[in-house]
Amino acid sequence: MTSGTLYLIPAPLGTGDAAWTVPAAVRQCVAGIDHFIVEHPRTARRILKQIGCMLPIQGISMQVLDEHTPAKEFENLLAPLLSGNDVGLLSDAGCPAVADPGAGLVRLAHQKNVRVMPLVGPSSILLALMASGLNGQRFVFHGYLPVENDSRVKKIRELEKNSIVLDQTQIFIETPYRNQKLLESITLTCQDGTALCVACNLTLADQFVSTRTVGKWKHALPDLDNKPSVFLLHG
Repeated sequence: MTSGTLYLIPAPLGTGDAAWTVPAAVRQCVAGIDHFIVEHPRTARRILKQIGCMLPIQGISMQVLDEHTPAKEFENLLAPLLSGNDVGLLSDAGCPAVADPGAGLVRLAHQKNVRVMPLVGPSSILLALMASGLNGQRFVFHGYLPVENDSRVKKIRELEKNSIVLDQTQIFIETPYRNQKLLESITLTCQDGTALCVACNLTLADQFVSTRTVGKWKHALPDLDNKPSVFLLHG
């Protein structure tokens, strides 16, 4: 039996009009899929309604893949694909398998000769890099920095040094409720001349993107509390 296609579906970054971030062709493709692998079913149902799912939501099959899913479960998650069904991999926001669960599943799909189809949609990481004005030829995404203060400060200093030596933009994120603390740590740790871009609530009505030197940020810190944000640093 020919296997189905694993569609990697970028989700909107918020509750705004999906037409701005998810192309019509992608929404048309997603509308006919009735098997999904998702982080949280409740969030996935909201997203599917938002992007125009045509099928009854209650009739859609949803399997869970989150940060706690063991690799031994990946075979079971792929079973509908190997039975010939198309499956959509959908994260809570942005691109699946990029700073979100899914990479291990996608790799196993390749090993099983399952067709993998990435779809066009929003990525907060790339949107932030595009808008930053920082080096888009050489960049590294680090995910989350350490939570413990001494370790976090050490990591920030390391990233600043790497950005200077390698002429490389350093990109990282934080859990939204810790954004303000991270921003304060950056401004207290980095040199005044280091460039810092803060990209907050991307694609939403209150989107905020600004690149300034650390010295200038010190005098006007924005309120990032509980607002999804991306940080980009270049010394």
